[in-house]
Amino acid sequence: MAELSITERWKPQHGVSLDEALRTWLRVAALSFGGPAGQIAVMHRILVEEKRWVSEQRFLHALNYCMLLPGPEAQQLATYIGWLMHRTLGGIIAGGLFVVPGIIAIMALSYVYAAWGNVPIIVALFFGLKAAVLAIVVEALVRIGKRALKNRVMIALAAIAFVGIFFLNIPFPIIVFGAGILGFVAASMGFAAFNTEAGHAPKDGGAVVDDMLGEGIPEHARPTVARALAVSAIWLALWLVPVIALLAMLGSANVFSQIAVFFSKMAVVTFGGAYAVLAYVAQQAVENYGWLKPGEMLDGLGMAETTPGPLIMVLQFVGFMAAYREPGALAPMLAGTLGGLLATWVTFTPCFLWIFLGAPFVEKLRGHKALNAALSAITAAVVGVILNLAIWFAIHTVFRETVPIRAFPLTFDAPNVLSVDPWALALSIAAAVAIFRFKVGMIPTLAACCVAGMILYLLGATS
Repeated sequence: MAELSITERWKPQHGVSLDEALRTWLRVAALSFGGPAGQIAVMHRILVEEKRWVSEQRFLHALNYCMLLPGPEAQQLATYIGWLMHRTLGGIIAGGLFVVPGIIAIMALSYVYAAWGNVPIIVALFFGLKAAVLAIVVEALVRIGKRALKNRVMIALAAIAFVGIFFLNIPFPIIVFGAGILGFVAASMGFAAFNTEAGHAPKDGGAVVDDMLGEGIPEHARPTVARALAVSAIWLALWLVPVIALLAMLGSANVFSQIAVFFSKMAVVTFGGAYAVLAYVAQQAVENYGWLKPGEMLDGLGMAETTPGPLIMVLQFVGFMAAYREPGALAPMLAGTLGGLLATWVTFTPCFLWIFLGAPFVEKLRGHKALNAALSAITAAVVGVILNLAIWFAIHTVFRETVPIRAFPLTFDAPNVLSVDPWALALSIAAAVAIFRFKVGMIPTLAACCVAGMILYLLGATS
C-alpha cells in the first residue's frame, strides 16, 4: 500500500485534504487576472459554485471583512478562506500562492522592461486576455448581485455606492464604513430590510465548511487573548524586523531602507485597493525619490493589470526600478530583484497579520444580528464598488483614451467614444457570448482570447 503524503494524512473533518486545497489554490492563483473584481469572480466561481467549500453567506461575510482592511482584498479573502479550511498553514498557502504568479510575472517583465523597454508582442498577448477577463468580471457582478441584493433597499445602497465612488470620487473607506454604520443602526432600530441573512445553518446541497460548522465555530477559529498576542508578535516580527535591520545596517538614506519604510507605510493606508494610493505612490516615486521616470508608473500598472495577482503588485515593479537605478555595490539586475522582493514582502506580510489576528473575532460575531445587518449593507455597497471596478476596467479595455470630467461635484474619467478599439470590443463581446450564452468555461475562454490577441498582433490589427 502506497504511503500517504503528510498533507493527505492530515485530512480535516470536512474531507478536503491539504493536497486538494494546494491544487485548488494554485488554480485560483493562475486565473487571478482582472484586478479585485476579476479575482473575486474567480474565487466565487471555484470555491462557492464549483467546489462548494464555502457557502454564499460565508464567502460574503469574509469578503465584507476583507473590504474593511488595508491592502488587496482579494488576496486577503483567499487567506481568510484558506485559514478557515486548514488553519494557519492553509491561510499561508492560499494567500501566498495567490501572489506567487504575479511575483514571477512582474519580475520577468521588470527584467525585460529594464533591459529593452515595453515589448509589443507581450502587450499583444495580454490584449486578448483582458477582453476575456472583462466578460468574467461582468458575469461575477451579475451572479453576486443576484444573491446579495435581496430587496430594494439593498439595490438602492449598491446604486448609491456606485454613484459615490465612480462619479463623485468619494473615498472607498467612507462608502464601506458608512454602509456598515447605516446597516447596524437600522437593524438596531428594527428595520427588517437589512436583516437579509437567515442564519448559518446548512441547507440542502450546502457548502462543505457550513456543513461541518453548523452554528458552531471550529477550534482554530475561536479567538483568545493568548492566540491574538502570539499572532501579533510573530507577524509583526516578520514584517518589521527586516525593516529595522536594514535601517540599522544601511542607514535611512539607502534605497533598500527607503523601499522598506515607504512600502511599509503604504501597507497600512491602502484602503480600497491599489487605485486608492497609486497616484500618491507615483508622485513620490517620481518627484520625491526619483525612482521612476514620468510615465513609467503607467507601464508598471499595465503589467499588474494584465498579469495574475493583485494590482498592488505594481509596487514590486516600483521597488525593482528603484534598486535597479541605485544598485550601490550590487549588479543592477540583482539589486532590482532584491528591491522588488523587498517591496513585495513589506506590502503583503501585514495582510496575513490582519487576517490571522482579526478573522477569529469576525467568525465569533457571525450570529450577531446587528453586525450581520451591517455586513449585509456592506455587501450591497461592495456590489456597487465591484460595478465601479468593472466599468473602470471596461473603459480601459475597450477605449484607448479617457476624458477627465471635473465639474463639481462630478469627478470621473469618461471614455472618448472616438477612441474605441474595435478589436477589443469585438473580443469582449465574443467572450461574453461564450460565457453567458454557451456557458463556456473560464480557461477555454481565456485561452481562446489570448490566441486571438496574438493572431491580431501578427496580422497587424493591434499596435
